[in-house]
Amino acid sequence: MKNAYMAPMVVFWMGAGLIAVAAAAVILLRAARAALQPGAEDPTLEVYRRQLSEIDDLAERGLIEVAEQEAARVEASRRLLSAADASSLGWVAPASQRPWIFAIAGAVGLAALGGYLVLGQPGAADQPLQRRIEAWRSDRLTDLTPPQLAAVLREAIKERPEVEGFRFLALAEAQSDNPAAAARALRRALALAPERADLWEMLGLSLLSQSGGEVTPEARDALAQAVRLNPEALAARFHLARGRAASGDREGGVNDLRTLARALPAGDPRLVDIDTAIREATNSPPTVAVGPASEMINQMVAGLAQRLQSNPDDPEGWVRLVRSYAVLGDGPRRDAALEQARRRYGARPEVLEQLEKAAATEPMR
Repeated sequence: MKNAYMAPMVVFWMGAGLIAVAAAAVILLRAARAALQPGAEDPTLEVYRRQLSEIDDLAERGLIEVAEQEAARVEASRRLLSAADASSLGWVAPASQRPWIFAIAGAVGLAALGGYLVLGQPGAADQPLQRRIEAWRSDRLTDLTPPQLAAVLREAIKERPEVEGFRFLALAEAQSDNPAAAARALRRALALAPERADLWEMLGLSLLSQSGGEVTPEARDALAQAVRLNPEALAARFHLARGRAASGDREGGVNDLRTLARALPAGDPRLVDIDTAIREATNSPPTVAVGPASEMINQMVAGLAQRLQSNPDDPEGWVRLVRSYAVLGDGPRRDAALEQARRRYGARPEVLEQLEKAAATEPMR
């Protein structure tokens, strides 16, 4: 079987090498003939001549100042003289050297062919994408990488274009660092379920990821839709307030951020993000309490960890625990909690995404 594949591949590469050599020969011969033609002129000379006449025409129509006209004429004239000098040189390589040029071009092609035969796998059969996707579909979803999972989900929604399929695809695309594809999947989902606040919020976050965190008009519209449908959409409210402050209404944005902070319980790690946004908008020092409050936060986090050990079926609780350890700068506990949660929710991409984001939270300064 290997020989059956190898023979056609060798013939193909030999043909490709010969074509490359022939192409090099044609190019060199044409270049030599053009350079050796008596009276041959560099075609760029005509371009620079037209530039000179166009400069004068623009000056006559009052579109450029006299000083600009003179400077432009000097530059165009300099380029014209330089091109004229270069065009008079012609082909100076001795005829005895030209066979070596063809030999080198041929040797490069043969070296490429030899390198492929030694290092490549000419007998390997094709691995079409469809066949690989079918193999991935037979595996456990938790064993797939995000790009593989996205490929499987794209095939699945062709057969059953459902809202949840598009939502899971968006999550997989986001984990694959492809926010544009995630946004496309979410728009497909919203076409089927335009009243889903969570989808609008996810779309807004995907657009934020594309813009590097900037609250663009498109992202703002999506987040505003999420808040209209669900006034408790925390992430949407946070980024709308941040965008409001960045767009010029600093006072209004800061007030929105403070209102959001008052709605959260004391010690909630998300207060750190809100405090950071307020400081960025006002250029003020940190306002999150430290000292005795830190001890209270530690106690609350310890209580949450203990509760999850006795009642582990709480994805939101695990996300909060991972984020809390990240905010406190407790890397070992954060990683341990993240690993436990990954094992428990490996088949739920949306939870895994929230966990990864929580683990990436900046520690409290």
